[in-house]
Amino acid sequence: MSSKTKRICEKGHSYFKSSDCPTCPICEQERKPESGFLSLLSAPARRALENNGITSLETLSTYSEKELLTFHGLGPSSIPKLKEVLANNGLSFKKH
Repeated sequence: MSSKTKRICEKGHSYFKSSDCPTCPICEQERKPESGFLSLLSAPARRALENNGITSLETLSTYSEKELLTFHGLGPSSIPKLKEVLANNGLSFKKH
């Protein structure tokens, strides 16, 4: 088990991490949307979608569940949340 090391991000936030992940949890919390479908997701899942240019439900609906699950940071627990928000807006995932 690796021990946590103290780090300071470029904005000056001090935090501890045990992994090699460079993301500052304080910065990540500050940039979390207050509303919209991205606000329903964990930070890794949100970044996975954003890093792949998926910032709208219309864009999300052009992907299949299988395609989304290939994104680093987005796991099976995010799919039901995304499926529900798509359905509530008259949309669905692309069929395989």
